[in-house]
Amino acid sequence: MAFEFVEGNEAIARAAVRAGCDFFAGYPITPASSILHYLNEDLPPRGGVVIQAEDEIASMGFCIGAAMAGRKAMTATSGPGISLYSENIGLAVMGETPLVIVNVQRQGPATGSATRGADGDVQFTRWVTSGGLPVIALAPATVEDAYLLTFVAFNFAEKFRTPVFLLSNAELGIARESADLDAVPLPPRFDRVKAPPAAEGFRPHQFDNPADVPAFADFGGDTITRFTTSMHDKDGFLTSRPAVIQEMVDHFAAKIDAAADEIALVKEDLQDGADTLVVSYGVTSRSVAVAVREARRRGRKVSSLVLQTLWPCPEKALRAAMRGLKRVVVPEMNMGQYRQEVERLAPDGVEVEGVCKMDTTLLSPDEILRKGGLL
Repeated sequence: MAFEFVEGNEAIARAAVRAGCDFFAGYPITPASSILHYLNEDLPPRGGVVIQAEDEIASMGFCIGAAMAGRKAMTATSGPGISLYSENIGLAVMGETPLVIVNVQRQGPATGSATRGADGDVQFTRWVTSGGLPVIALAPATVEDAYLLTFVAFNFAEKFRTPVFLLSNAELGIARESADLDAVPLPPRFDRVKAPPAAEGFRPHQFDNPADVPAFADFGGDTITRFTTSMHDKDGFLTSRPAVIQEMVDHFAAKIDAAADEIALVKEDLQDGADTLVVSYGVTSRSVAVAVREARRRGRKVSSLVLQTLWPCPEKALRAAMRGLKRVVVPEMNMGQYRQEVERLAPDGVEVEGVCKMDTTLLSPDEILRKGGLL
């Protein structure tokens, strides 16, 4: 075992390289900037490309172009940058573009507290572009999580031809902890399914069933392909035919919805006879683990469910964990954004309570115990 003192941003950068990332574009923004710095040192010697773009809009544009030309691309920013990414995220969804978007969240809104963390972009990530189509978003809690989930994010992006979000935050991104990244068990690497070279009659958005993921042809290769910002048919040609438009929209949604169980990553610590469940994600789940241990030491029966996948919502895991309970507590470093999802899924008679904080400090185990009624 080889433990290192590693910050979350470095773990993300190293995992991206391990996943095959060979293109990065980003604009410096606290607390995400060190991802750009790490990759600027690491990617070019390996034949990769790193661009410090003139702004966030250009960063996303570069990444979309690189991804559609066959590169494994990633960008990283924080809350204000995600706002500027929004239009091009819609373009990535429309073009079925595999891409990883890291959001090292900070307290907001607007400039907020630039060096302090929060989890304020949870719902914004879900609804980041018009249309309400499903997205994939993962939330690490530790440096080792950041390493694993970055690798998984690339796999999901490649497998489902879609942008995938990694929702870190300042406390994880720019803080260091001991970690053995080489010992983190990673799944097999997945690379996008390519169309045969010079394929005749290639359709860049071909599917037989709505949940099918189309094969990919690199722009600039031997196979003619198309990319448009507008609603298009399976050939990539602009269309105004309602039936075709609906078919394409259904496909964009179905390829993620049909794989929701595969995408849903959770950590369960369920106790027999528990009447209370604590649902958490990100760095807050670390305080929750301490609070749950203390509550059990005092004789309370409490279960914990940590969500590593936020979107699509892990509905089956949440419903199963809430069965037979009286209360659910949802601690968050925002004003209660994910609590809404838990309330939506909670069985009749189950009370859902939020423990919310957005003053730039972490939720402590003591606050979760007291405000969550776990004492």
